[in-house]
Amino acid sequence: MAASIKDVAKEAGVSIATVSRVLNDVDVVNEETKKKVREAIKKLDYRPNIVARSLKTQRTRTIGIIVPDISSQFYPEVVRGAEDVSNIYNYNVILCNTDMDHEKEIEYLRVLREKMVDGVIYMSNCLQEDIIKMLKDLSLPTVLVETRGKDYGFPSVTIDNEKAGYDATEFLIKKGNKKIAYIGVNPATENASGLRVNGYKKALEDNGLKYDENLVQFGGLKAADGRDGMEAILSKTKIDAVFCASDEIAMGVINTLRDNNIKVPEDVDVVGFDNIYASSIYYPKLTTVEQPMYDMGSVGMRMLIKIINKSELEDEHIVLDYKIIERDTCKK
Repeated sequence: MAASIKDVAKEAGVSIATVSRVLNDVDVVNEETKKKVREAIKKLDYRPNIVARSLKTQRTRTIGIIVPDISSQFYPEVVRGAEDVSNIYNYNVILCNTDMDHEKEIEYLRVLREKMVDGVIYMSNCLQEDIIKMLKDLSLPTVLVETRGKDYGFPSVTIDNEKAGYDATEFLIKKGNKKIAYIGVNPATENASGLRVNGYKKALEDNGLKYDENLVQFGGLKAADGRDGMEAILSKTKIDAVFCASDEIAMGVINTLRDNNIKVPEDVDVVGFDNIYASSIYYPKLTTVEQPMYDMGSVGMRMLIKIINKSELEDEHIVLDYKIIERDTCKK
């Protein structure tokens, strides 16, 4: 038979109330007593009744994480950072993969509310108005990771995607490139990836280069989107370089260039975005803008746990650093 809280109290020589205070991390218990209770818990292999405890405290110590595409190499690393922090603070995680399906996203939010999660880490392909309204109506503590936050009233963790797009494009310009293509997400899409083309445009303008719609293709963030975008651009014009809104796009681009007997980097320079693991082992190794994926998840989770525990945030909108990792897809 499983040990009860009464058994723990008897083993430690304290009251049931004291055991409860230790379990709930209430500061009034002295360290020596806490040690006795924890030793008793370990000896008896005591596991609190989570359902009963949540009914009493209105807390489940469970956090929902919503991601748009778990098959992407970007999101698992973010989730790993978030989960590592949740484990430190004894929170469990429910992972929800929406497959970029708007209706699925809405349904998952309802499910998380029914599961009485304490909060939500939210990553989205497109943060639409009805989703924003639903998040606010559910009154769940929410932190946006990768997605912009200031416009929506939610705390957020991201990088400066527009500036990163600017720096990546200027990096290619400084290599002597003038006909620089862009393949990525439409800026009309309300997500972080859509901001990168704004930086691309600004870098061209600041360096005296004209924005050419024939050099730009919008779609998703997968290798197939890189292939389709590159084929469309090559059918209209020649290029010197390509800035891609994701590493997966960049890999699709390089494969298509190879298929057209165009060498990388001898004929065309290519820069990706994210610095997923595959970018360092792909051939040629990919020059890319590194996002601090693990840190985005871990910082976001720390922020959320602070909100859940009603602690004040030092900054509600954290912008992390990025950097360009130069490898073999650009001329030296």
